[in-house]
Amino acid sequence: MEIAPTVEADRSSGAPSLRRSLKLWHLIIYGIIIIQPTAPMSIYGVVSNVARGHVVTTILIAMVAMLFTAVSYGRMARVYPSAGSAFSYVGKELHPLGGYLVGWAMLMDYVLNPIICVVWCSVACQEVFPQIPYAAWAVAFVIVFTVLNLRGVETSARVNALLALGMGVVVVVFLAYAIRYIAFVARPYGGAWLIPFYDPATFSPSRLFQGTSIAVLTYIGFDGISTLSEEVENPRRNIMLGTVLTCLVIGVLSAIEVYAAQLVWPARIPFAESIVDTAYVHVALRVGGRFLFLLVNTTLLVANMGSGMAAQLGAARLMYGMGRENALPRRFFSALSARTSIPRNNVLLLSCVTLLGAFLLTYERGAELLNFGAFIAFMGVNLAALVHYRFRSKEKVFLPALIPILGFAVCCFIWLNLNHSAQLLGTVWIAFGLILYFVMRGRRTRRGTPEAGPLP
Repeated sequence: MEIAPTVEADRSSGAPSLRRSLKLWHLIIYGIIIIQPTAPMSIYGVVSNVARGHVVTTILIAMVAMLFTAVSYGRMARVYPSAGSAFSYVGKELHPLGGYLVGWAMLMDYVLNPIICVVWCSVACQEVFPQIPYAAWAVAFVIVFTVLNLRGVETSARVNALLALGMGVVVVVFLAYAIRYIAFVARPYGGAWLIPFYDPATFSPSRLFQGTSIAVLTYIGFDGISTLSEEVENPRRNIMLGTVLTCLVIGVLSAIEVYAAQLVWPARIPFAESIVDTAYVHVALRVGGRFLFLLVNTTLLVANMGSGMAAQLGAARLMYGMGRENALPRRFFSALSARTSIPRNNVLLLSCVTLLGAFLLTYERGAELLNFGAFIAFMGVNLAALVHYRFRSKEKVFLPALIPILGFAVCCFIWLNLNHSAQLLGTVWIAFGLILYFVMRGRRTRRGTPEAGPLP
């Protein structure tokens, strides 16, 4: 989701240029639009089963990790105000190969996001229309994503803002129903109010941190605020504040959403495998009947469709940039459609990968793999901030070493607690990227092509 850039004519040349018109509250709203107010609902059941409840705790632990990392993102946006991406920070501050690996890990995220969105949407629709098989829904959603992206369809900022507002209204409606259900039906008493935070009967540290590694998906997208560095007033202050406050607002809102859900559906009653991907929708069914079931299901369906389409086109553009810089075979990946200026080859390739992944991956495994790549980027940004502000920059900042070290340590700890199969598959992806990097570099050397940057 994007905010249309604000432009004004340069008075000396007459050329359009970006205008610094965005305030801090604009950044926070933009961040909430990117992440979405319903962010924890799609992953709720998966995290609940993995962490044996304790979804609130995983959300809050993930928030701490993201707050440290958000400070590092904000600080690096000061240094590279027009770059706005993890691979640029790492490539320029640490090493081009490190930047490439971060970019390659980000590409995995972009590829996986449409897959898990197709999986969620297909499961959700099959629950409403059980007579239509999962395979038919998966094929239909992949076709919709592909056709719309090939047409170059773009969603305006106003539509995105209205969608975010609508999702916020749905969250309020759900909470109203949940409070009524808790007060008159569930009626927890005494220590029952604290069980969503800590249940001694089901608590397991390893399961808690494995759940946290998935819960971080709630915050994915907060780094997009750094892309507005050239359009915000006082970017050196507001980019960092906007990033940190967005994580804080989303964290608190998400904790409230899952806390209410856990009081409605105690974690000691795990979700059946058939409904784990859409567990929050079934919580809504319990508290508000068929009306709330359909309302929440439709809202999450729209949210996942928008996220999936945006991620597919984002991946296609990232692959186009990598092809343009010879990090991927240029002839195929840097080709653009003459009519729409869309990297058509990349969109079609990604549609095939998305369809295959929808049949091979579960929502849980896809989310874990996505976070494998995200945490590599987060750790890289924390290291870049540490090197720049502790060893290279003369600028004085608060705790220049401790904050990025804590951010790196927490992210690394959560990353190490990912499911072992997700770690293995993620490592294979990184190894394949390394092989491709050296193959492409060797080919450029033989042809006498100048070295390209880590990624566009």
